[in-house]
Amino acid sequence: MAAVSSMREILSRARDSDIYWSFKRSKLVVVAFCVTMVIFLGALLAPVLAPHNPLDLASLNLSDAFLPPAWESAGMAKFPLGTDDQGRDLLSAIMFGLRTSLLVGFLAVVFAMVLGIALGLIAGYVGGAVDSIIMRVADVQLSFPAILVAMLIDGVTRSLLGNEMRDTSAMVVLIVAIGLSYWVQYARTVRGSVLVEKNKEYVQAARVIGLSSTLIAIRHVLPNVLGPVLVIATINLALAIITEATLSFLGVGLPATQPSLGTLINTGQKFLFSGEWWITIFPGITLAVLVLAVNLLGDWLRDALNPKLR
Repeated sequence: MAAVSSMREILSRARDSDIYWSFKRSKLVVVAFCVTMVIFLGALLAPVLAPHNPLDLASLNLSDAFLPPAWESAGMAKFPLGTDDQGRDLLSAIMFGLRTSLLVGFLAVVFAMVLGIALGLIAGYVGGAVDSIIMRVADVQLSFPAILVAMLIDGVTRSLLGNEMRDTSAMVVLIVAIGLSYWVQYARTVRGSVLVEKNKEYVQAARVIGLSSTLIAIRHVLPNVLGPVLVIATINLALAIITEATLSFLGVGLPATQPSLGTLINTGQKFLFSGEWWITIFPGITLAVLVLAVNLLGDWLRDALNPKLR
């Protein structure tokens, strides 16, 4: 009973909060949230909801390749969006591809966030030479586009591991490459917030009672700088998904045997001008809708957490 009462109290506070009021008054944000949830649930439940399993090679039939969407005369009802060059159901491939793209994007953002927050805390709280070194490394990385950094890391990994071993660990390499491309934003944001927070009275009081610098930074300073970090993470999720799709489209991301939005678009563009437009158009639309919805949520979250705009 106590747990139920506590949950009701939390929900009541959430409904009365400024953030919820800002959310429900914007129809565009509500639509973006609903679209994002539909896409996330479709990807999460792909093994249950997908009409076919595109990862089961034994079920593929090359005679089903290049079938158009079901509403065209040559289409088949069991392949609603048509099939690709391997005879895979495109709708199922998109749903499973979404799982891969979202997983890579989410884990890359978590990796970048953890690395950036840690380096930002160290730079801002310790200061001195440590701060200078971390920030100069960040400045150097900012001079290169994120996609170029990711391609460089992927190329170095390919040369060290070889193509065969690299393909088996392609997802891990991609997550690390994308994560290392986006840590700078977190580090700079956290460092700036820490420089403000560490001179406040509650930090000085924590020093007086004898808490270590590490404990002060993690327990007291970090919770007060997470607001901007959450906004960056939301927007970077869309960027990470685009980066994965770009790398896979260029052939330096996931292998073609592992469906993702990027690999599906890469496969489809080879047949775009021969009339099989659906192979690249539908994954491209899915990617565009997902990125747009996540970006709209990120923009709303940035404004909702900004006290100057309340």
